[in-house]
Amino acid sequence: MSMQIFNEQATEEKAENARLASFVGALALGDLVKSTLGPKGMNKILQSGSTGEINVTNDGATILKAIQLDNAAAKILVNISKVQDDEVGDGTTSVTVLSAELLREAEKLISHKIHPQTIVDGYRIASRAALKALEVAAVDNRSDEQKFREDLFNIARTTLSSKVLSQDKEYFANLAVDAVLRLKGSVDLEHIQIIKKVGGKLTDSYLDEGFILDKTIAVNSPKRLENAKILIANTSMDTDKIKIFGARLKVDSTGKLAELERAEREKMKAKVDAIAAHGINCFVNRQLIYNYPESLLTEKGIMVIEHADFEGVERLSLVTGGEIASTFERPDLVKLGRCEVIEEIMIGEDKLIKFSGVAAGEACTVVLRGSTNQMVDEAERSLHDALSVLSQTVKETRTVLGGGCAEMLMSCAVEEEARNVQGKKALAVESFAKALRQIPTILADNAGLDSSDLVAQLRAAHFSGKQDAGLDLDNGTIGSMRQLGVTESYKLKRQVVSSATEASEMIIRVDNILRAAPRKREGV
Repeated sequence: MSMQIFNEQATEEKAENARLASFVGALALGDLVKSTLGPKGMNKILQSGSTGEINVTNDGATILKAIQLDNAAAKILVNISKVQDDEVGDGTTSVTVLSAELLREAEKLISHKIHPQTIVDGYRIASRAALKALEVAAVDNRSDEQKFREDLFNIARTTLSSKVLSQDKEYFANLAVDAVLRLKGSVDLEHIQIIKKVGGKLTDSYLDEGFILDKTIAVNSPKRLENAKILIANTSMDTDKIKIFGARLKVDSTGKLAELERAEREKMKAKVDAIAAHGINCFVNRQLIYNYPESLLTEKGIMVIEHADFEGVERLSLVTGGEIASTFERPDLVKLGRCEVIEEIMIGEDKLIKFSGVAAGEACTVVLRGSTNQMVDEAERSLHDALSVLSQTVKETRTVLGGGCAEMLMSCAVEEEARNVQGKKALAVESFAKALRQIPTILADNAGLDSSDLVAQLRAAHFSGKQDAGLDLDNGTIGSMRQLGVTESYKLKRQVVSSATEASEMIIRVDNILRAAPRKREGV
């Protein structure tokens, strides 16, 4: 006799049904993004249902973040994609596709009555063999500065070849490498600011030393300033009225009203004098500055920049070495920011403020140009991926070869390992190798090539000892990835394999899905 122990609206899926639901959701998500993989990947248009705003992208993490999902297993794949984006910055599509392919293979094994725990054990053996082979194949050129820069350039070029910037990948790869090497080993990308301005073409983009603030200098302030001492503030510089909501003042004559206004002006004048007492020649405020305090400051020869939004003030504080002040009674405790030159520049039709020779010498700004907002947004996402991967590679300097080479290398190592595994686990180990081979297969499919033939050739090349063989998708042949300069970060590949394995293990172990009853609204 079956007994109802759950709330009547709660649902439960058991055993085969639960597993099938998990697999179907994960495989559908893998199939959705796999057409964006590689240098010949396609774009997706994401349209907002409420605002109608559109995004054109082939970045896995951006696509997966934008879609609303109901399937629990699919949400796990979205999460590993987000983690990959946060951890390394690129490989978000690869990790989702590999995880989906591992689940596709697991589904076949389960249909042949192989227990999920046996599959998990087999996948773990295979994952260890794959990561070991990857580590052996990794090359470290940290000691040779010129070779290391070449590695970084090749990594940036490989990352950008699957993005919107692929037509100008040489130009943008150089730009990204220059920006990251200025950080001198730091992984803090806050020092690299990206400004987007619609107009011109993609190659009009450039790297500018120093910091550019997307604001304008006040009307009567000097438009150029040398040896700047900057006070960065977050304080109200409107007329100093009573700041209590709903407060009212009653006066019985216009003379009293004039006195009140005079008191307000005196209070503001005292505040401006306190600011000027810091010995500064530039005042940057996060909030608005009204005409009266602005005129007082310009009379004292101080350049005024108002309404520098929160992010601008934070980053300006970081690069000039100053602190954000809110009170001005103790000038000795306030740390001023410094830079050599502040000047107004034009980008397209817009005026911006450039801070050159800032205290943090590693700070720089990338100005991105492009024909449409969608193009510039996608260029920013692409460049951010390249910068993230490069900053991680500066820390973990080992590199591996791309173009399906690393995956085929790991697949061959896993197949070798399968020969030494006894029992049913060997089938799971072989399935892991098959899933790894799906990455070069998808790369070839997306390029419109004969994937079966190419992947068979690639596999034969690896087994015959050509460890650097990979897919040359421009010519539709097998080529040497080392000669072509198709290089990827070792950390990226390692993260893809370990994340995909862990996520697929978690989903394979599922044998029950319990959905809670929806909360009832009160009074309904």
